[in-house]
Amino acid sequence: MTPAKPSLSDPHLLVVDDDERLRALLTRYLSTNGFRVSAADARALMKSIAFDCLILDVMMPGESGLELAKAVRGQSQIPILMLTARGDAADRIAGLELGADDYLPKPFEPRELLLRINALLRRATPVVESATRPVRMGEALYDPAASRLTRGGKPVKLTSSEAALLQLFAANAGHPFSRSDLCARLGVALERSIDVQVTRLRRKIEEDPKLPLYLQTVRGIGYVLVPDRHG
Repeated sequence: MTPAKPSLSDPHLLVVDDDERLRALLTRYLSTNGFRVSAADARALMKSIAFDCLILDVMMPGESGLELAKAVRGQSQIPILMLTARGDAADRIAGLELGADDYLPKPFEPRELLLRINALLRRATPVVESATRPVRMGEALYDPAASRLTRGGKPVKLTSSEAALLQLFAANAGHPFSRSDLCARLGVALERSIDVQVTRLRRKIEEDPKLPLYLQTVRGIGYVLVPDRHG
């Protein structure tokens, strides 16, 4: 049975990799699994086309994948999946800290790539417990209905991963979550990535991120959101 051709309603992926053979393989595989795929110059295409997910190789000549991820995150909240041949955990953590949402080491199984992409797309439009009342955290105010965070009345940008995590915490204020539970609920592969997302959220919420009052660590368990109040 021949797979249906992608339609304009299917998610649009941008693949950036200097390996021409891998780009062709990824394009063919993802296209036969319900995605529209573009594989070309990221900066040029993203100026004119809205993509649903960016698949980005870390090791590229000229501008590295890490540099590109940082530049993209500065102007877009598109989910970013990093592909890396490096085994050094420091490189993977660096990608997450620069704004990437997930990573996949080479070589990888195509099926795993597909699962990770679908997880990122679900997190970009998260289906989590519903929270409707605004949550106050000092000068920060999170409105779950609009998925909007403000601080001192000024809007604060959230990545798709940060928004999904904060939505989950806000819907379950006062309830501690383990890292493994958060990974399962949000479709995240690494517990370390949860730590990175929490650190980034604290920078946007807390007056002193090193002494958090609201997004607290629960020793031996994980994390809990303790807001001032709802509404």
